[in-house]
Amino acid sequence: MTVDLFCDAVALSEDMADGSLSAVDLMRATLDRIEVVNPQINAIVSLRDREVLMGEARLADQMSRKGWLHGMPIAVKDLVAVKGVRSTWGSPLLADFVPEADDGLVTRLRDAGAIIIGKSNVPEWGLGSHSYNPVFGVTRNPYDQSRSAGGSTGGGAAALAAGLMPVADGSDMMGSLRSPAAWNNVYGMRPTAGLVPGEPGDSVFQHRLSTRGPIGRSIADVSALLGTLSGGAFTPSGAVPKQPRIGWLGDWGGAVPMEVGVIDLAEDALRVMEGLGWVVEPVARPANLDRLMESWTSLRSFSVAMELGGYWRDPETRAQLKPEAAWEVEEGLKLTVDQVERAAAIRLEWLATFDALAAQFDALVLPATQAWPFPVEWAWPKDIAGVRMETYHGWMAAMVPASLAGAPVLAMPAGFGPDGLPGGVQLIGPRGGDAGILALGEVYHQETRWPERRRPPF
Repeated sequence: MTVDLFCDAVALSEDMADGSLSAVDLMRATLDRIEVVNPQINAIVSLRDREVLMGEARLADQMSRKGWLHGMPIAVKDLVAVKGVRSTWGSPLLADFVPEADDGLVTRLRDAGAIIIGKSNVPEWGLGSHSYNPVFGVTRNPYDQSRSAGGSTGGGAAALAAGLMPVADGSDMMGSLRSPAAWNNVYGMRPTAGLVPGEPGDSVFQHRLSTRGPIGRSIADVSALLGTLSGGAFTPSGAVPKQPRIGWLGDWGGAVPMEVGVIDLAEDALRVMEGLGWVVEPVARPANLDRLMESWTSLRSFSVAMELGGYWRDPETRAQLKPEAAWEVEEGLKLTVDQVERAAAIRLEWLATFDALAAQFDALVLPATQAWPFPVEWAWPKDIAGVRMETYHGWMAAMVPASLAGAPVLAMPAGFGPDGLPGGVQLIGPRGGDAGILALGEVYHQETRWPERRRPPF
C-alpha cells in the first residue's frame, strides 16, 4: 500500500490504532525511502538490519498497542545510548561503542511503542551548530544539499524534513534544537529546563544548561513527543489568550549581527501573528548581551570540561578530540572559582530580568538563527554581516538569552529566503510556560503550515 510518510505522526498513530495502517507497511515504506534519500543527505547513521527491523514491525502488528508510538520507526540522536546499536557521539573515540543498556530517553520511547531503527547524525560531541564528524561525515540540508542542516540535531531535523521518520528527538544547549528546525522547515522545542529528565551520567551543570526535546512537522507531533520524553510530566493545555501580547526583540538593539534577509523573514512571521489578532510590540534591549555571553561561555566551557576533561588529560585521546572540543575543555579548566561565581551571578541577574519581562508578554520573539544555511565545507561562519566571529559558537548568540534563562522556546518555520533556504523564529515563553507556547504555536501552524507547503525537492 502507499504510505504518506509526510503525514503527521499523530495521524499515523491513529491509522495504526484503527488498523488502516500496519507497522509492517510503515516500516517498509520508511526503509525504502531511507534507501533512496539518505545517501543524498546522510541524516540517519548506524541503520539496523532491514530484516531484523521488518521482523520487529511484524511483531508490533501482533502485539497489543503499548502507546501512541507503537510500531513507529525512530532514529535516536547519536548523543544517546541505545542498547545493541552503535552509539558514537560523532567521536572517533567511541566509533565502535555499542552500549549494553538504553538511556532513559530510549526507554521512554520504547515504552510508547517506538521501534528504534538507528541513530541520527550529530557534530562531534554535539559541539557546534553544523552536523559533521569524522565517523560518519556531514549531514546535508534537504532543501539544498550543498548547505548545512544545522546542529547538533541536524540529522534528526533533516531526516524529519525529508520524510525519513515521523518524529524525532533532539537536545539543545545553545540552539541545537532550534537552528536545525529553522533550517529544515520544521518545529523544534527546547522545553523548560528540568521538564525532560536528564540521564544519571549527566553533570549537574549539564542538567541546567542543556535539555532534550522534540522535533516535528506539526505542533501536535511536538506536543505528543514532549509528553513521552518528559515521562508524562507535560500535558498540552490548548488555551490561547484572546489577544496574545508578543514582544519583538529583533537584533537585540543592534547587538546581534544578522545576515541580510534574516530579520525580514522574521518580520514576515510577525505579520502573520498580527493577522491572527496578536499584539506585536518592539522591546528595547533588556540586558547587555556581552554580559550574558560572558556568563554563558564560562558556564558552557565549565560544563564541557567536566564532561570531556578525562579525554583531554590523556594525550592519546586528546589528539582525537576536534579542536573546538579541546578548546572548550581548556577554557573550562582555566576558570577560577571567582570567574564561575561571577558567571552564576550574571545568570541570576538575567533570570530576574527575564522573569519580569516574561510577565509582561505571552511570548517573546527572536530570529531562530543569525545566518542562512552555509556551505557544508565550512566548520562554521567566520563572520556575520561583516562582524568577525571569535569562536565556533559566536554566531549563535541569539540562542543564549533563552538558554541562560532555562525558558521554553519553540522554533517555528517562517518561510524561505531569496535563495530558497528556510529560516525561522524563536517563540520564547515564561519558565514553565511550555503548554502556552505550544498552544500559540498551534494557532500559527494552522495559519502557515510551512512544512506542508514546501517540501524538499525529492
